[in-house]
Amino acid sequence: MNRKAKALEFVDAGYDIKVTGRHVQVTDSMKDYALEKISKIERFMNRIIDVNVIMDIQKLDHRVEIILKAGNSKITSQASSQDMYASIDKAVSKLEAQIRRYKSKLQDHHAKGHAVIDMVVNVIQRPEEDELDFDNEEEEEEVLDNAPKTSSEPLSVVHQETLPLKILTYDEAIMKMELSGDAFLIFKNEVDQKLKVIYRRKDGHYGIIEPAC
Repeated sequence: MNRKAKALEFVDAGYDIKVTGRHVQVTDSMKDYALEKISKIERFMNRIIDVNVIMDIQKLDHRVEIILKAGNSKITSQASSQDMYASIDKAVSKLEAQIRRYKSKLQDHHAKGHAVIDMVVNVIQRPEEDELDFDNEEEEEEVLDNAPKTSSEPLSVVHQETLPLKILTYDEAIMKMELSGDAFLIFKNEVDQKLKVIYRRKDGHYGIIEPAC
């Protein structure tokens, strides 16, 4: 089976698959190559819902990011090189390594079948700062000193999305952070049923915030 046929077979497998480019025109050859490589993930992972492949070129770096959703889990992988096809290979290899590492835990987690509660997330528009020109430092200091400390403009909700509030053990929460690459995760602890926030620290470790109430 040639690459084109293999890619089409994967597209017809029932998953939502998107291949997009940033600062690069994604050719049919690049797309087919990515789909052919990602199709091998089927051997290690079931319950795949969708796959998002993002190709980007920054100067000499050809970057590939893969975001795969399976069940209630999100798995991300990133790689870069000076060749887009090599970056695809590296990103897929990293994705396979992550799935292999956590496969048994993922299966155990999916088998629990905990109910998932939806959380509504409001995306607030970042405040825009006015650019002012001053003739001298004295004028700048006077304007800034007399400027209001807080903005009177109401907050603007530009987007609303829904995220799942999952019931997890601490090990599962860490696993999801490792797989997703997210900065933080809100979850309900399986043992005490209380809300927790796990976040990625600058030293590489994880912190867990436990509200007192």
